[in-house]
Amino acid sequence: MIKITKFGGSSVADAAQFRKVRSIIESDSSRRFVVVSAAGKASKADNKITDLLYLCRAHVEYHVDYHGIFDIITKRFIDIKNELGLRINIEKELSELCEELPRLSTDELVSRGEYFTSRMMADFLNFPFVDAADVIKINYDGSIDFDATDENLRFIMKDHDRFVIPGFYGTTPDGSIKVMSRGGSDITGSILARCLKADLYENWTDVSGFLMADPRIVKDPLGIRTITYSELRELSYMGASVLHEDAVFPVKEANIPINILNTNRPEDRGTIILDSIPKDEDDSTTITGVAGKKGFCALAISKKHMPESVGFCRRILSVFEKYGVSVEHLPTGIDSIGMIVQEKYVHNCLYDIIAEIKEKAEPDDIKYIPNLALIATVGRNMSSRIGTSGRLFAALGKNNVNVRIMIQAFNEINILVGVDEDDMENGIRAIYDAFVKN
Repeated sequence: MIKITKFGGSSVADAAQFRKVRSIIESDSSRRFVVVSAAGKASKADNKITDLLYLCRAHVEYHVDYHGIFDIITKRFIDIKNELGLRINIEKELSELCEELPRLSTDELVSRGEYFTSRMMADFLNFPFVDAADVIKINYDGSIDFDATDENLRFIMKDHDRFVIPGFYGTTPDGSIKVMSRGGSDITGSILARCLKADLYENWTDVSGFLMADPRIVKDPLGIRTITYSELRELSYMGASVLHEDAVFPVKEANIPINILNTNRPEDRGTIILDSIPKDEDDSTTITGVAGKKGFCALAISKKHMPESVGFCRRILSVFEKYGVSVEHLPTGIDSIGMIVQEKYVHNCLYDIIAEIKEKAEPDDIKYIPNLALIATVGRNMSSRIGTSGRLFAALGKNNVNVRIMIQAFNEINILVGVDEDDMENGIRAIYDAFVKN
């Protein structure tokens, strides 16, 4: 059995966390391929290594001395090394990095957080170290070159049956270091899982999987034991961010399960993410989770006999495209259509967009609806439970939450409602209570 085991920044923040990681690895011989993030915060007052490296870059760009910040980075790494008694001569490499720093690209600089953390973890585990720069190949457009990555891994596997590799970065065709978006170590783990045809991808973090709701809104929400990739995508989009959402695609295509686990509570079962869950193994309630996101607005556009107006929607969408604004949802009526977008993307061009829609589409009326929040109620079992929508809207009405917009996905795993931003938290609690507590 092959398990890809990825540890996030909180799991490698200090020497004590390193020891927890080694205990987890040594408890299961199938954990032979380890992906490591840059050291995260060891305490609330601490800083993430990646943030400090970005800050060094900013100091260089504004011609401010960066050595004080880099000294903090150096001390973090050397403290871990000394406490664990590592053999690696990290002091020399850090000194060289400090001297080279002004000449490095931003991507190469910030990738050194993962690089040094992984070097130390490989030493601590007595595993070979494999540099992601020699394995993960990234096209110029940011997509992964799986063929080249596969070939690199086959070559490396001739000499190694286990290794530690940094997450977050790879190289472009010209050999330059390229980092992924923040949280990209999750993506590295999923790439390895796909290329090595792993049986399981374990993602170790500081929470025991996904919760059915945000604990800042709902008190002590239940954990989610199993979730499908599709449900995860819906909830992640609305802010339920335990796993980088782009980490789903490589393993989904290969039908490899992901297990979200807690480094600080390794005995917890966590959350398993699967492509599909057999009905006889499905122990979920009607809903899998509920999540909300603020910062939306809508344009409600109406026109008499809209269905007969060929190209009406296309003309409207072309205006949004011109201004580089993604339309995220399009609720429709007989003679009306809504364009739901994120407020921040139209903040400086809203009136220009409205003016051009009037010119190109000649609508009868356009109404601007600001300060919207979207609440997603997600569940693979909703479509088979009669009265789910009625139960949801009854709960919102009972709690005086006014629904401004309603959208139900064709795959029937998500009911999306738009409410005033001030009503979002109350709405989430109302839905959670209706489906979980009752």
